[in-house]
Amino acid sequence: MREPEPRVIRAAAAGDLDAFGLLVASYQEPISRFLCSLVRDAALAEDLTQETFIRAFDRLGTFEFRSRFSTWLFAVARNLGVDALRQRERRSLLPVRIGPDQPPTDPHLRTEVATALATLSDKLREALLLVEVMGFSCRETGEILGIPDGTVKSRLYLARAQLVAWFEADGEAAEGREVGR
Repeated sequence: MREPEPRVIRAAAAGDLDAFGLLVASYQEPISRFLCSLVRDAALAEDLTQETFIRAFDRLGTFEFRSRFSTWLFAVARNLGVDALRQRERRSLLPVRIGPDQPPTDPHLRTEVATALATLSDKLREALLLVEVMGFSCRETGEILGIPDGTVKSRLYLARAQLVAWFEADGEAAEGREVGR
């Protein structure tokens, strides 16, 4: 992910809609993918993506160039996603979905990966998604999540270990199904 020029960010913060449009064009798809994986609901992720850019536009003046712009923007998106998850949990109105409504390349593999990711806690899943899928460093992920990078590393270790265990258990179950035929 290429970082925008500081002049583009400053122009957008000053109200330049064309400059802000460049930021949206650069980050809309990655933010949407992240949120879709985080909240596991494509429609909600779409709404949260729009809300991310509304909040970003309103708060661009607070961006102080102490971190990468993408880190700041993903933190905005993450906070909205976590709030939406908490709200959904409290209301318990929506069923948990396995994964985003995107056409999979390999439907079986996509379903397995989505199911495995769904077994992770929100904290482990979001750390794994930010590092492994979105490509952020542990330090940047820590900034997005508001936690030390050591905690990010710990969550990554636990997430990977749980996924390995899940796939090993699923493989053994599949072998058992084969034998039973």
